[in-house]
Amino acid sequence: MGEAQGTYYSIIYYDDLHRDLQFEIDSLLTEFDKSVSLWVPNSILSRVNKNDTNVVLDSYFIENFHLSQKVSKETDGAFDFTIGSLVKAWGFGYDNNKNADSSIIDSLLNLTGYARVKIKNSKVVKEDNNITFDFNAIAQGYSVDMLGAFLTSKNINNYLIDIGGEVLAIGKKHDNSYWKVGIEKPANDTTEGRDLTGVIKLENKSIATSGNYRKYFIENGIKYSHIINSKTGYPAQHNLLSVSVVCNNTALADAYATACMIMGLDKSIKFIESRDDLEAMFIYSDENGNYKEYSTGGFKELLVRQFN
Repeated sequence: MGEAQGTYYSIIYYDDLHRDLQFEIDSLLTEFDKSVSLWVPNSILSRVNKNDTNVVLDSYFIENFHLSQKVSKETDGAFDFTIGSLVKAWGFGYDNNKNADSSIIDSLLNLTGYARVKIKNSKVVKEDNNITFDFNAIAQGYSVDMLGAFLTSKNINNYLIDIGGEVLAIGKKHDNSYWKVGIEKPANDTTEGRDLTGVIKLENKSIATSGNYRKYFIENGIKYSHIINSKTGYPAQHNLLSVSVVCNNTALADAYATACMIMGLDKSIKFIESRDDLEAMFIYSDENGNYKEYSTGGFKELLVRQFN
């Protein structure tokens, strides 16, 4: 166990050689932050956002960029990694400074658009140099996959990796039972108490959850979450509270879950059910403010316990 990316990580693995890999794992996470973290001033991502012409892109940055563009295209821009300026304006950036009146938001909308950026000859090319990237909705999931690849390279084939709730389960537990992962019920505050709405079994799958109930602020009676709609410039506003997506890849599960939170309940259900590679649970509030759940068929098959 340890800390990474402003949250916790927990890794369980079975190693016939009984190796302690904590140092290597912490080193990998530190190197990853030097690539795609907005909270590291001299990270590759920070330097790209500052248009540093001397920055050299590494494989972490390039892969997060291409995966982000993939999900952006597939979700028609519901997921968009070019929202850096909007995220910062709403006070969810590294400095927590909020400056989001309507005129500023309107101007910042001109600085979004995943199709307006590309990588050419190992350099980032932007249509407007003021466009800034934010990989937060995919990088945490990617770091889970990165550590999974590391463990596999060490001939460790049964493990569970959890970084801030983004989870990869490979193989099985020592007693040959499935790995089991809890699905958190959305809360109305930021207390540490976390109730579960269900438990699922996973084998060689990932799960990631996106929700509007952890990072938010309330102003004039309106709740503003950290999940920004790049088409409006404003935090997503609808009755969908959280989405848990199961996928073969944690980075993609992370990004698709965020995209669903932007699309809203009906559109995201249609999107997930149109895909053979995705399953999901949606938690939403009805007209009376009561919690309701909807799970796809494949997700229901993974549920081993469900709570009221």
